[in-house]
Amino acid sequence: MSGKRITARLISLALATGASIALLAGCSVAREQESVGQYIDGSAVTATVKSKLASDPATSAVSISVKTIAAGVVQLSGFVKSQHEKERAGELARSVRGVSQVRNDLVVRP
Repeated sequence: MSGKRITARLISLALATGASIALLAGCSVAREQESVGQYIDGSAVTATVKSKLASDPATSAVSISVKTIAAGVVQLSGFVKSQHEKERAGELARSVRGVSQVRNDLVVRP
């Protein structure tokens, strides 16, 4: 084989291998990992919950952390001033489209 043919075959092989690796990496989701789409959806849910907490006069969004876990599970954590604020934060989170469950780990600290 000529040098040009070998070089062309090596380049073709490298491109095919690179494309295959990129394709597999983009499609495979290991256990406990999110796909890009799931991450974006989770981020949107988190932002919407935070927005609702910020706009509600009964809750303090500054002291409440929101994290969206896989499959629409939202976790609330942090400190609130009353049981009513804790319950209200949970209600607001549950009202957001895409939320399937709320883990209300807020701690009441007057």
